[in-house]
Amino acid sequence: MAGALTLGLAATAHSQTVMRNSISVAQNSHQGVGIDVLAQEVEKGTNGRIIIKNFYSGSLGGERESIESVQLGTQELAASSTGPVPNFVPAVRILDIPFLFRDKAHARAVLDGPIGQAMLKEFDSKGFKALAWSENGVRHMTNSKRAVNGPDDLKGLKMRTMENPVHVAAYKGFGIITTPMAFPEVFTALQQGVVDGQENPLSVIMASKFDQVQKHMTLTGHVYSPAIFLMNKAAFDKLSPADQKVFLDAAKVASQAQRARVDQDDANGVAELRKKGMSVVENVDKAPFVAKLAPVNAQFEKEFGKDKIDAIRNYK
Repeated sequence: MAGALTLGLAATAHSQTVMRNSISVAQNSHQGVGIDVLAQEVEKGTNGRIIIKNFYSGSLGGERESIESVQLGTQELAASSTGPVPNFVPAVRILDIPFLFRDKAHARAVLDGPIGQAMLKEFDSKGFKALAWSENGVRHMTNSKRAVNGPDDLKGLKMRTMENPVHVAAYKGFGIITTPMAFPEVFTALQQGVVDGQENPLSVIMASKFDQVQKHMTLTGHVYSPAIFLMNKAAFDKLSPADQKVFLDAAKVASQAQRARVDQDDANGVAELRKKGMSVVENVDKAPFVAKLAPVNAQFEKEFGKDKIDAIRNYK
């Protein structure tokens, strides 16, 4: 009897909870770094009681599907760009306004400060626990047709966009023919000429090998793209307060690692992609691009409130 009791206690001591997390891009990417660090930190912080199994390259579906799975509780975690997030938490849409942030340092300060932290709380009522903001990077345009030196060169290009209403509205303002599409479909769509181009941070362009299907890139830096670590709210609420802290702390460490990889890719990306045959327009005068979006920005001011947009633009 004592032996059976001992065995029972040993089994309890070693019982593990396995959770799933996913990204739509490759493991060798900034997002891959982020979820791998998150898993390591959680395993370490819970002494191996909680293991996170990671899935890469959209193997559990695109970002929108993964976020839906987290909301429904069929998947515990997902890491995503903010692309499809406004479909679940509309307050986040404001972050996708083109040329909203001065640079990455400004964007990180906003997200880590009171504005960004208040926004994370908006997820609670939608079935999510938003663990932390991380980073997708600054988005640039690529295409297979022509060099883009100014906004007029974008007119008539068929571009894949994220499933994001703010992006679609803005890119239409450039005269782009927008084609919203889940990320796992993008490479094939470019390869087959279904779309001429796409826009993404250097990290994503490199990890996805878009140089194989895109000839031209312009460093438009038109949108800063946040990313986010999401968890099913019920799964988070079931954790002990100590384990909840482990997850929140792990997400902060993972965010720093992901941002560091973005910085590394930004530093090396242009040279890498040139080496692989892409033609890159580096020194871009952003003023004509900003001017072209004046009517769309007026619409955004009505939609989001000029005061809220200014609070982000002017945040120090």
